[in-house]
Amino acid sequence: MDFWRAIGVVLRRWYVALPALLLTLAGAYAVYTTVPPRYESTGVLSLTVPISGPSKLGDPRARIQETNPLLNFDSGLNMSASILVQILGSENVMTQLGASPYGQTTYEVNNGHPNPELLFSEPFVLIRGRSGDPESAKAIVSRVAQRAKVELTKRQKELKAPPTTYIVVTEILPPTNPIMLRTDRMRFTAAVLLLGMLAALASAFAAESIAAGLRRRRDEDGEPATRTAPASVDEPALQR
Repeated sequence: MDFWRAIGVVLRRWYVALPALLLTLAGAYAVYTTVPPRYESTGVLSLTVPISGPSKLGDPRARIQETNPLLNFDSGLNMSASILVQILGSENVMTQLGASPYGQTTYEVNNGHPNPELLFSEPFVLIRGRSGDPESAKAIVSRVAQRAKVELTKRQKELKAPPTTYIVVTEILPPTNPIMLRTDRMRFTAAVLLLGMLAALASAFAAESIAAGLRRRRDEDGEPATRTAPASVDEPALQR
């Protein structure tokens, strides 16, 4: 019943709701055309064990093997991918690469799962770069991929791993050609449409409320005149 009552109010006050709706459509179009587009490029890195294996023979007389500490346990590659994700996703590294979490150019790094609890599942590093400029979106993915190789080599040097056992970082998906994202435009446009429709309904109900208030005031002003009319008719009879 309330729904049909609201429809009735809008139909009665169409001359208020219609201009508000037209202004909403104009505002939504303006937002859609003025919000700058965003572009996205993607790259994927894979971590693999070197052909020579995770160990090398040390002193033959002592029969000691030197092993890469990052590969000296199960899921070592997955752990290494997790370490890279944490390093590359830090704000300090992001700033050094010319990006910002809330800036024009930014990127996200994970191993295919946005849930941090699943970082140990796969030895992959997925890089997703975004920017208002298509070339910048592709360039940031390339910089992050190069930084991943540098960071992994640095960590293995710190652990004194034999160079022949270093984990191999392979670009299984080079930075893709940027594609334009429509999510930001559609989100802002939908927000303007929703707010505009609410404003149109509110204006229609406000006009209805004002009209009802004016009708009540006219009715109240007309009551005294109606009550005094019989007295004026009977007055000549009393004078007789």
